[in-house]
Amino acid sequence: MTARPLDGVQVVDLSSFVAGPTAGRMLAELGADVIRVDPVGGAVDGGRWPLTDDGESLYWTGLNQAKRSLAVDLRSDEGRAVVVDLIARAGIVLENAAHAPWLAHEALAARRPDLIHLHIAGNADGSPAVDYTVNAAVGLPSMTGPADHTAPVNHVLPAWDLITGIHAALGIVTALHRRDRTGEGSYLELALDDVAVSAVASMGWLAEAEARGAGRDRIGNALFGSYGSDFPTSDGRSVMIVGLTPGQWRALVEVTETADVFAALEMQRGLDLAAEGDRFEARDAITAILAPWFSSRTLAQVEADLAGTRVLWAPYRTMDEVAADLAARPDAVVQYVDQPGIGPVLTARSPLRWNGRYTEARPAPRHGQHTDEILATLSD
Repeated sequence: MTARPLDGVQVVDLSSFVAGPTAGRMLAELGADVIRVDPVGGAVDGGRWPLTDDGESLYWTGLNQAKRSLAVDLRSDEGRAVVVDLIARAGIVLENAAHAPWLAHEALAARRPDLIHLHIAGNADGSPAVDYTVNAAVGLPSMTGPADHTAPVNHVLPAWDLITGIHAALGIVTALHRRDRTGEGSYLELALDDVAVSAVASMGWLAEAEARGAGRDRIGNALFGSYGSDFPTSDGRSVMIVGLTPGQWRALVEVTETADVFAALEMQRGLDLAAEGDRFEARDAITAILAPWFSSRTLAQVEADLAGTRVLWAPYRTMDEVAADLAARPDAVVQYVDQPGIGPVLTARSPLRWNGRYTEARPAPRHGQHTDEILATLSD
């Protein structure tokens, strides 16, 4: 695909941390000219870990690939005027600035009535929040972790940031489609806590908790409402096994040659293990029956025995193992890009495949790299 679908669209990205930059990166990967605006000296998130040995932020470069960079003094009236001029010309702005009067929608729309303006907040009331506080407030840490654990357990993925970024990109593309049809601008607001609450509500978790009068109990690595469990292998590795559908469950029983044992379990307990709910209710017994099959095999033997079957499974891998595997695959969603100031970096392409092909990844800009060329366009 030579032309990208958002070629000709320009977006001013005034966001920091994960959610906003993720949205900007997605739009840039689809062809938009996304201009990242940062203060002189670098953004507040410009040095976040992980870092290279030379102190360059792999975090920042990963989230800002394919963009251009404008560095201005955002504390000065002159610098802000430059940014407002740029927003008026671009017609789309993405920001997560808290209570910045000069970025108020009314002021910006006075310069560009058909402006598309998306504002990302922490909480819907405008108070600050980040992914880690939102995740705590939405109740997930009390559902996460071993069954006998009592303290809250966080997870490491900033899921609400990433999902918010996707919602933001979708909102901008939708508003752009609306503007193309009607000529009207849009002011969109998106809060991390709304995204999190919407997600857990859409899966029925809030309704479940309301009906039970309590949150869901911890179940470790088990799969709620069906069957799934982790199993150690004889060589100290672990695999995750899932029997979600009747076909996957039958395949698991067949490959482990446990049909007779499970038939006896069904008769003893009055269960039908073809039903998801019954598999969940009997999860501890099922795991105890299956565990010897896995513990008597190495990971390589498990892989060989499950190859070509309908068993749904995956090995637990470390991040370096994942990187080594993907780097060796030319058809993977990752590729090496020559990142200025760092060198070759293994990073992601857009996961969208167009007619069976990924688009090529592009490096992140150096801080302020495109300042002169962007300012020159404003003087035209």
